[in-house]
Amino acid sequence: MITVICSGYPGGMSRSETTKTVLVAGAANLILAIAKLIAGTLAGSSAMLAEGAHSVADTLNQGFLLTSLRRSARPPDRSHPFGYGNERYFWSLLAAFGIFVAGGGFSIFEGVLAMTGHGGSEGDVWIAYGVLGLGALLEGTSWVRAYTQARRETRENGRDIVDHVRRSPDVTFKAALFEDTAAMIGLAFAAAGLVLRQLTGSQFWDGLASVLIGLLLVVVAFVLGRDSMGLIIGRAADPAALREIRAEIAAAPGVTGIDELLTMHFGPDELLVAARVNFSDDISADQAEDVAGEIDRRLKERVPIVRHVFLDPTQRTPGRAPATDAADAAGEPA
Repeated sequence: MITVICSGYPGGMSRSETTKTVLVAGAANLILAIAKLIAGTLAGSSAMLAEGAHSVADTLNQGFLLTSLRRSARPPDRSHPFGYGNERYFWSLLAAFGIFVAGGGFSIFEGVLAMTGHGGSEGDVWIAYGVLGLGALLEGTSWVRAYTQARRETRENGRDIVDHVRRSPDVTFKAALFEDTAAMIGLAFAAAGLVLRQLTGSQFWDGLASVLIGLLLVVVAFVLGRDSMGLIIGRAADPAALREIRAEIAAAPGVTGIDELLTMHFGPDELLVAARVNFSDDISADQAEDVAGEIDRRLKERVPIVRHVFLDPTQRTPGRAPATDAADAAGEPA
């Protein structure tokens, strides 16, 4: 066994940066949750109440995400020799469920009541507009921080921002970015619903805005839940990292082929690599050990998220070709 220790995700966010992003989002959501619920009650607006539920759900979810960061940072022990990195995915899955129930479900229910004439009432709509303006300022600040973090990471890894967010295994960061983006869109829906209610005198538009906010939250919850589920059961490295790992192992002196290469994430900045490697019959056991040490060093330099590497020396089976990158990447998520 070769053990490679790393402290960061190349092209990804540090734990401290992600924590700061979550804290900023959580503080903004807590203030807005109180303000939106008060404004929604005074203005008799279903859309504002939906936005209040949205912010309540987001505040609770930031708590889940902070818990995931703290618990996943625990060091390995005898019962969890690979550490607790995957706990981040479990708590992110809970956060997605919270968005779906506390945010999406309430918003859709409140909106349907208003659209059918069983909810909403006339009130001081200007209070709601003032809170929407405050929301745009606070949510916008939180969104700019998350977006800036994403842009900084794309400059480091050379990807466009959509591809980077899609491939990133840090669901904590994704949750903060997706929630902030959904919040900005939700504010636009709520404002449009209030304006149309004033212009037409009909609660239908306010209710429709609430339903749209709820559906938006359901979509966010589904995307986060899908990503978290895929990672919690052990997702492989992305194809680019997989190709780098294969190239480094195959380029080592004395290595004549790779029969099998398996990878699995134990958190966003921890990757396990297991490979069945063919060594030349001309090298001794001591030389093979030196080669393994060189693979250790080179993998740490080129793919710093690699934390554990297991090499199984084998002899190539006659008539069997080495595994290809395409075969290794077949199980990769889209």
